[in-house]
Amino acid sequence: MLALTMGDPAGIGPEVTSAAWQARRSGAPFMVIGDPALYAGCVVVSSAAQAADIFPSALPVLPVRLAEPAVPGQPNPANAAAIIAAIERAVGLTQSGETAAVVTNPIAKSVLYAAGFPHPGHTEFLAALTGTTLPVMMLACAALRVVPITIHLSLRAALDALTPELIVTTTRITAAALRRDFGIATPRIAIAGLNPHAGEDGAMGDEERTLVAPAIAALRAEGLDVSGPWPPDTMFTARARPQYDVAMGLYHDQVLIPIKTLDMDGGVNVTLGLPIIRTSPDHGTAFNIAGKGVADPSSLIAALDLAADLVARKAKTC
Repeated sequence: MLALTMGDPAGIGPEVTSAAWQARRSGAPFMVIGDPALYAGCVVVSSAAQAADIFPSALPVLPVRLAEPAVPGQPNPANAAAIIAAIERAVGLTQSGETAAVVTNPIAKSVLYAAGFPHPGHTEFLAALTGTTLPVMMLACAALRVVPITIHLSLRAALDALTPELIVTTTRITAAALRRDFGIATPRIAIAGLNPHAGEDGAMGDEERTLVAPAIAALRAEGLDVSGPWPPDTMFTARARPQYDVAMGLYHDQVLIPIKTLDMDGGVNVTLGLPIIRTSPDHGTAFNIAGKGVADPSSLIAALDLAADLVARKAKTC
């Protein structure tokens, strides 16, 4: 049983959730942690075991009530506490073993910030809930896997945060997850440069020499198959992508832009390094189309399917 959070109730989460249940009623079951008022025809449940029995015939919902009724397209900070509580409940259920993984619908961080939410984003909040020191965000689709080494920071702050040690630690966690969770025995890891043309031998910046190259040398000394620094403007081409299993970027948009360009609908966000399995669709709340019946559930379906696959692979290795 997967635990699916409601996300921001004013976004497309409720409608893609209902569509995902319709599309995969015979697949691995999930229950929603959220307000039953968001889902027409749902059945309120009190446990994951009850939800498993209900799932083939109706969408099971473990209630977390909103403070105020949700209006599609109109985010409301009054509901921030319920959005946060749904995430906390899903994580707690998965930590206790009642559910097997967490799948999160999109949240609007600005809405949560207005209510005093102290975390930069979902990934950092999940890390705090699980006591994880360094969570790693991977975006995956059929054509590409990427990991940003710095995540929800301004570009200036990201550059200040980059160190060889951070590159090494993030890459180690990524390599371990590719072996354990994705079944890749010897993952090939490509690390991007920071500057145009990967610095052009120092002519366009020396971060490749001072930050990236020492990290790559240390990782290779540990026996990892690591290459780079790759020029960021060419490493995502159709010819380059088959040469590696994951691309490590030095800042958020360096790797999220290419994967979202390649497969916005099929991309999945996976948090590596947690003691639990967590996936999420690779899109936001889409307030501009919420409630209009045009939201595509493909990314949520992909997130649910990947979570189920990771659960099954984990069960085989335990």
